[in-house]
Amino acid sequence: MFDPILDADSESDQVARTYARFAAHETAGVSPIYEAWAGGVTADEPVRALIAALPVAKRQPNLVFAASRHAGAPVGPYEPWREWLLEHWESVRPIVMARATQTNEAARCATLLPVLSRIEGPVALLEVGASAGLCLYPDQYSYRFTSDAPAALNPDSGPSPVVLECALYGTPAPTRLPDVVWRAGIDRNPLDATDPDTRSWLETLVWPGQDERRERIAAAARIAAAAPAPIRVGDLNEVLAEVAADAPTEATLVVFHSAVLVYVSTADRARFRDTVSNLNCVWISNEGAHVFPDIASRLPTGVDTDGSFVLAVDEEPVALTGPHGHSHTAFRV
Repeated sequence: MFDPILDADSESDQVARTYARFAAHETAGVSPIYEAWAGGVTADEPVRALIAALPVAKRQPNLVFAASRHAGAPVGPYEPWREWLLEHWESVRPIVMARATQTNEAARCATLLPVLSRIEGPVALLEVGASAGLCLYPDQYSYRFTSDAPAALNPDSGPSPVVLECALYGTPAPTRLPDVVWRAGIDRNPLDATDPDTRSWLETLVWPGQDERRERIAAAARIAAAAPAPIRVGDLNEVLAEVAADAPTEATLVVFHSAVLVYVSTADRARFRDTVSNLNCVWISNEGAHVFPDIASRLPTGVDTDGSFVLAVDEEPVALTGPHGHSHTAFRV
């Protein structure tokens, strides 16, 4: 019987489809260089063969492209990059195998803030899938909200070097930052924001042309490095309750995650849900609609997620958010 998983040509075709989708639906109009690279790979059998020889989880365009740039690939038209890649693949492959696409987007704090700002009293933040922990500092960033009612919000100490802009619809702009008295994270492979090589990798994960985003990540990494939050190494289901027990009892524990549970199995999502539901906490989930279908099923009639994340508080959907923090559209205040 034909087994597509074992067929080399089929795997090359799968790479072609993956990179074609990346070019058409993710990079088009966002990063012309990555759009050109992905489109080039789609029709380039020698390059596809190299990528197809990688484990399936390591074939993501952003990982391969970032690894090549980290190794010194020229950033520009496809042909020079292709020639460099074919010549230097043995330098790129170890980076692909050792690294992951842990793009730590601090801008997601802007989409979480309308919820976090409504929690009274001191807050203890616990992020699942924290990466370098850049989303653990919502109280140390400045915010600029547009759309319904433009507003600005800064920390008490003054404007932050990290300024997050977000289009806000359907809910008033926050007027206060959360009073964070404790912060911690969990990650299988936490990134050290104090390490220059780690910071370089985080910046390399940002697509060419997104200079503002790269500068934001660099500034957020400096904030995290100045007062590192402890990030526990481990599986989210194995250590969640233990780490949560360290939070101060006088604070409201907030367990949150963004674009994390999509990477775990359905069974592990259900196990996580049971664990977090048994904690004395506020649970904030910011994931694609398919991650928790029953939560998405409670969206108001006629709401189309259209690539947005579903922001839910204690399993109740409250807003759609932009995956990289650029928008928050509430349907309940």
